[in-house]
Amino acid sequence: MKVLFVYYVPSGGVETLNRQRCRALRLAGIEGHCLYYGWGAGIQNSVDFPVYISRNDIEIKHILDSNQYDAIVVTTDHASFARFSMLGFKGKFVLEIQGYGPKEVARAQLTAAMPYINQYASALLNPNTPHIAALFQELYPHKPQFNFNNCFDTTYFTYNSYIHPEYPVIAWLGRIEDNKNWREFLHIGHQLSQHVPNLRMWMFEDNHLSVPAEREQFQQLIAELGLQDRLTVRANVPNGEMPYYFSVIGDSGGFLCSTSKVEGAPYAVLEAMSCRCPVLTTDSDGVSTSVYHNATGKFYTLGNIQHAVQEGLELMHNAALREQIRAGAMQHVQQAFNPHVYAANFANMIHSV
Repeated sequence: MKVLFVYYVPSGGVETLNRQRCRALRLAGIEGHCLYYGWGAGIQNSVDFPVYISRNDIEIKHILDSNQYDAIVVTTDHASFARFSMLGFKGKFVLEIQGYGPKEVARAQLTAAMPYINQYASALLNPNTPHIAALFQELYPHKPQFNFNNCFDTTYFTYNSYIHPEYPVIAWLGRIEDNKNWREFLHIGHQLSQHVPNLRMWMFEDNHLSVPAEREQFQQLIAELGLQDRLTVRANVPNGEMPYYFSVIGDSGGFLCSTSKVEGAPYAVLEAMSCRCPVLTTDSDGVSTSVYHNATGKFYTLGNIQHAVQEGLELMHNAALREQIRAGAMQHVQQAFNPHVYAANFANMIHSV
């Protein structure tokens, strides 16, 4: 069986997901390929399956005709169903939603998608994101719906012991745009440094996807808070290098701080957890399957800087709780996001439609 995964650009969590699941699905005898419409920073990550980059109809038709896919899983881009159908695809369509950002955007997009979903989609898929699953039920009660965790290969992306900094590091990963809430991270780091003078802040971003106006505000806030000497920004770090960074952040006594307003199923959180890097996060909906407060990570209230500082300090200074969270998080990722489980769930979905 062959499946094509389609997304706009190879970047962020969707690129990571596609890379992970194309390998995992081999466990169920499914061959996965990926099609992206344009270039993205994730193309630098090595893969051992076909990846196509094209928005040209003739090229896409050749890809479809050459491979005779049984199903196409489109992430977000519901309008492409009509295009692929016009190009001669006769198999099953699955619309996958990994997240739209704000909940009102999710509702608007899924409502606008109604003509395409009703006509073309054989199934709807999401990674156990509560607000997306609720919208599926409300808007498409008669469509088959599948809600199961994404996969994560903890044998490949895992903790290793390295020489780590002599100062604690708190980290942030995302795009410089409003929903990722970079402003809150800068304020948290600024306030936390009043209690931890040698604190360092590392930010990992895809600078190809930032919003120019936000980038300008980002630089202004760094200067306003006086973070220039405390903050290091790294752009487009290859995914294969991130286990090193997460491992040393965890061993430094720091943590990953996820400040997002709304998330689908953030891979950065799983990556950190698999590398024994504790996570302090907002309750951004999609993290509900990975973070359990004081068991596999910590929550703070969105917008409450003092609460974030309080929880962050406990994570840094309560050694017993910190180790309990690090061990619990690693074990949880291994079990709940197991590639074998994902492959079985995915195969069940394809066969049932």
